[in-house]
Amino acid sequence: MSTVETPVTPLIDGFGRQVTYVRLSVTDRCDFRCVYCMEEDMIFLPREKVLTLEEIALIADAFAQLGVNKIRLTGGEPLVRRNVMELIHHIGDLEQITDFAMTSNGSQLGRMAGDLKAAGLKRLNISLDSLDPVLFHQLTRKGDLNQVVAGIDAAVAAGFKGIKLNAVILKGRNDHEILDLLEFAIARDIDISYIEEMPLGEISEHQRDETYCSSDEVRETIAARYELLPTTEKTDGPSRYFRIPGLKTKVGFISPYSHNFCSSCNRVRVTAEGRLLLCLGNEHSVDLRAIIRANPGDIEPLKQAIRDSMAIKPERHHFTTDGDVQVVRFMNMTGG
Repeated sequence: MSTVETPVTPLIDGFGRQVTYVRLSVTDRCDFRCVYCMEEDMIFLPREKVLTLEEIALIADAFAQLGVNKIRLTGGEPLVRRNVMELIHHIGDLEQITDFAMTSNGSQLGRMAGDLKAAGLKRLNISLDSLDPVLFHQLTRKGDLNQVVAGIDAAVAAGFKGIKLNAVILKGRNDHEILDLLEFAIARDIDISYIEEMPLGEISEHQRDETYCSSDEVRETIAARYELLPTTEKTDGPSRYFRIPGLKTKVGFISPYSHNFCSSCNRVRVTAEGRLLLCLGNEHSVDLRAIIRANPGDIEPLKQAIRDSMAIKPERHHFTTDGDVQVVRFMNMTGG
C-alpha cells in the first residue's frame, strides 16, 4: 500500500477556510455532449497538453501530503480515459484519502462498476437529467438512457454505499421530471441532488436566463408530495441535504445562484491540462503542469506551489441569472 508523509500544515486560504477536498479532472473528453456543458462540435485539448496519469498521480500525492482527505475524479467523462484504472488503483491505495469519489455520466459503469469498487473507489455521482429516452438523447446529444440506467444498477449491484444522482434542472425542458427522478432514486435507495445550471462557457443550444430553475422552485415541487426535513449531513461538497421521513434517500440542492456556498468552500479543482483552479466561478489559477514538467519527479516544488496558491483563492464567485457568461471555459474544461 502506498504511504505518504504526515502533512506539516493544513491548506488554509486567506479567509480562514481549510481546503480538504480536490477535484482532479482526468480528461476534457466525453462520449456525451450535454447541452449545458459544451457545444456539440467540440475541439478538445491536444494530448500533449493533457496531464499524464503519472502527473495526475503525483498531484494526488501532493494534496494527500498537504492534508487533503477527499479526492473526486472528474472529466469530461473520466472512464473514457485510457488506462484510468491505473490511477484509480493508485489513489485508492493512499491512506490519507478517506473519501475517494468519481463523477460519471454512467455510460461505462455497466462494465466497470465492479472493478472500480475493487480498486478502492468509495462513492459515485452519476448524472441523470431525464428518464424520457428521447429527451435524454436531446439533452446529452449522444447518450443512451438504457445504457446509463444499466450503469446505475450495476453500481448498486457492485455494493457502492455512496451513490448519488446529479440532475441539472432546466425550466421548460426537464422540470416536469423532478418527481420522477426523485422516485427513481427512492426505488434504488440512492441519493439525488438537483443542480442549478452554471454559467460556464458560451453555449448556443439555449438561453440560460430562460431555462434557469432555482433550487427553491425544485424544492417546492418536491414538498407538494414529500415532506422534506433539513439535515446537517454533509459529504464535503456543495449540496444542502434534506431527508424524507421513512426513506433512505437524501435529497440535495446545489445552488450556485440562489444560495451560494462560498462561505464554507473547502474545494479546489485541477483541470485536465493541469490548471489549479481556486474557484469554480473565477479564473484564479496556477499552472501545475509547468511546475511538474520543470521539476520531473520532484514533489516538493509542486507542494510549495499548492501552498502558495491559497493566497489567491477568492472569497466567492458572482454568478448572476441574466444570461451573461461569467466564465468562458466550458464545464468539461473545468472538471464536473
